[in-house]
Amino acid sequence: MGLSKSFHLVLLIVFGLLFYRIYTIENNQVRIQGDAARQHFAEYIEKYSYWTGNGDDLFKTFSRDYDFQFFQYVHNSDSIHNFTYGSLAKTDQSFADTVFNIDLGYSFTFPDGRMQVKLNPIAAIETSLYKLEQVTQLLILAYVILMLLFTILILVHKRRIKYAAQYIDNISTLSFQAVEMSRLRGVLKPLGNALEKCRSKLKESLEIIRIDNEKLTKEAYQDPITGFSTRHRFNAYLEKITQSQKNLFGTLVVVKASELTNLNQLYGRIAGDNYLAKLSDCIRNAAPRQAKPEHFRISSSDFAVFLDGVSIKESINYIEKLKQQLDDYTQSTQQDSVAHIGVVPYLSDNDPTTLLAMIDSAVSIAQTLGPNRYHYLEKFDGNETFGDEHWKITINDIINRRGIKFFQQPILPCNTDNDLYRELLARFYNAEGKHLPTASVIAMSERYGLSIELDKMIITSTLQLMKENPLLTGMLGVNISATSALQAVFVYWLKEVLTHHRTEASRLVFEVNESGMQTNLAASFNFVSEIHKVGAKVAVERFGLGFTSFKFFREVRPDYIKLDNSYSNSIESDNNNKFFVRMIVDIAKRLNILVLATGVERQDEKLTLEKLLVDGLQGYYIAKPDSVINTD
Repeated sequence: MGLSKSFHLVLLIVFGLLFYRIYTIENNQVRIQGDAARQHFAEYIEKYSYWTGNGDDLFKTFSRDYDFQFFQYVHNSDSIHNFTYGSLAKTDQSFADTVFNIDLGYSFTFPDGRMQVKLNPIAAIETSLYKLEQVTQLLILAYVILMLLFTILILVHKRRIKYAAQYIDNISTLSFQAVEMSRLRGVLKPLGNALEKCRSKLKESLEIIRIDNEKLTKEAYQDPITGFSTRHRFNAYLEKITQSQKNLFGTLVVVKASELTNLNQLYGRIAGDNYLAKLSDCIRNAAPRQAKPEHFRISSSDFAVFLDGVSIKESINYIEKLKQQLDDYTQSTQQDSVAHIGVVPYLSDNDPTTLLAMIDSAVSIAQTLGPNRYHYLEKFDGNETFGDEHWKITINDIINRRGIKFFQQPILPCNTDNDLYRELLARFYNAEGKHLPTASVIAMSERYGLSIELDKMIITSTLQLMKENPLLTGMLGVNISATSALQAVFVYWLKEVLTHHRTEASRLVFEVNESGMQTNLAASFNFVSEIHKVGAKVAVERFGLGFTSFKFFREVRPDYIKLDNSYSNSIESDNNNKFFVRMIVDIAKRLNILVLATGVERQDEKLTLEKLLVDGLQGYYIAKPDSVINTD
């Protein structure tokens, strides 16, 4: 039952009980007055107690002082003296008789007859009836007034409650306007206070959620090392430009951190991360403020910068300033190079694929020109393949000139007296003697089918290095591509060369990437078998990134497996990596294969790997790379 109906019912009950109480009091008063009237009549009639005559005269005599509702005189012997007035039947009962039902009857015996009367109750009832009518009117008026007041209050409360309900509904739309406390006064004040508290708490909670979401978004779409946006946002930004209906234009600059792989290998991951952070500072500091450039890290070693509204000519100042930043960084670190830059113009109607192909070609050409060089490609006329041709020419030139130098990094024996080896790290140079990024040279040689010729040059250069430097003792590791190792023609050539250099061959360990060897186990087994025939050994590097299985151990049987450096990273706290390394070590020992851990950069990693009984350790913490005398 609603509040309004409940209030009506309660009010009716209260007023009903009040009316009944007043009625009871007045009814008792009427009875008292009736008894007094009857007593007074009895005293009055005593004066006529000896009356003899007819009833009509008696009625007239009494009527002068009293009003009768019923009068009857019955003579004892002569009926002619009988007289009757009124009736005892309640056929015409008045409202007063209905409200106050009192009996004012009285009987008296005279000498000649008997009288029976019923006095009219109006005189006894009139005052009480008037009072009752007045009280009833007051009660009705009070009831009406209270109901009107209640109705007004209910309307006011309804408006306030409606406001509160609308406010609660608006909370779902994240509307947090302050509560109008003036509209929620009185008994609704606690509701207003609760809404205000709820608003404050919810707003505070949502602010915390917003901050957390911003942090998560920042982590998801912002590179933690450089502070640049990630590849996902780069793709969205590129799509926004190329699909825009406006005539947008600008310059796209891609900076390749060409030395990342080399730094990670020579000096460790921390050095690589510091290198990326400083490179990003160079990119950020060189950017013109008025252009408001958009920066992105689109891969592990590639950065992109959109200079919106900047023409290719106007970008020259930025590129020159960026190159100066790179040159200064190069000199401060005494490195050969830092990065390479590709520059292309863009319009809003350009095809994204063609644009990316152009910028890739521009970077590729810049890499062949020397340290910290840049290259512009301005036209979309199919010359995006020019960079590919430039790489072919450059790699062929490297092969013909033997433009290579070596660094060496030893592998420390661990828990064993086995003699291990030093890995030779190749560095390439163009015709001008400018350093070229090693990873790019190897990747491009594989892309354009020049990996076999490049590997032949590396091997012959290594053999020449060993012959011309008698002080260079011990075993040496040489990296060759899996593409070459799985080719029967290359294996035949390598076997012939090593057959004529038995002394040097016995000191060589050929390192081949595991993922490449997994593609053809039969060819991998043939390579290992032929290498063993001439006294050399084989190490499978970056082990654990491919689909490693017992079948690979059983059928290929390399001499060493070099675990990928990701397994060394924080291995002291990574139980999954511990389990994998422990399993590999157990299997390898059963097959007389030595397990080498790479990328060891901290003492905790070294101690944990020693406990796992690996056979050797390599990394910046174990031994830093040293230069080797050039063959030239």
